Amino acid sequence: MRTAPDRSPTTTAAPTGSQDTRWWWGFAIYALVALVHVGLLAAGSPLTYPSKLALMPVLILAAVWALRSTRWSAPHALLVAALLFSWFGDGAAFFFPFFDDELPMMLLSFGLAHACYIALFWRHLAVRRLPWWSAVFAIWWVVLIIVLWPLLGALALGVAAYGLVLGGTAVAATRCNPAVVVGALFFLASDTILAFRLFVPGTPGWMGVAVMVTYTIGQGFIAYGVVRHLRAKDDR
Repeated sequence: MRTAPDRSPTTTAAPTGSQDTRWWWGFAIYALVALVHVGLLAAGSPLTYPSKLALMPVLILAAVWALRSTRWSAPHALLVAALLFSWFGDGAAFFFPFFDDELPMMLLSFGLAHACYIALFWRHLAVRRLPWWSAVFAIWWVVLIIVLWPLLGALALGVAAYGLVLGGTAVAATRCNPAVVVGALFFLASDTILAFRLFVPGTPGWMGVAVMVTYTIGQGFIAYGVVRHLRAKDDR
């Protein structure tokens, strides 16, 4: 007996991580936005600040797009939270206009971002033991505070505490994949340059561009490394 053909609608399953070949598109867009921002900054354009505020939202969207085929879990939330707090730090003057000085809120926002990164790297992304050379970041912190302490004034304790979480991010990153390590090192370089730019008189103007070049590279590599780890884990 012949049966009628099945005319029920079919559904196409969402691509799994290994099948999704377009996951990296968002990172390409982020790289373009970062290049535009650095160019505007170097040119002294009035669009520099708006373009800076676009960086982290674009990177958040890039990460969410790349991870759309994975199961949402604590590492996903920590990555988004770290980038969101970084956005608040980037736009401290915009988001917290009721403060006379944006610096304390910038330090607080980025401090929270680093706390999220530390939890993410240490608890969810570690692929190796803590390497012996991670001790160099303790030396970095001591030298930085010794050099800057006479110039920090009332912000001395806050900057010292921020330096600890910044160094902690770098230490935790040494247990992760190479992209995360590279990103954390660029982030560390960015904030080190920024510290000298903020507190040491007479620093050259190019240091402002250097801050954002290293910052955008650092955040991009961290997010990329986290995404690669989570996609690979979800495929297993």
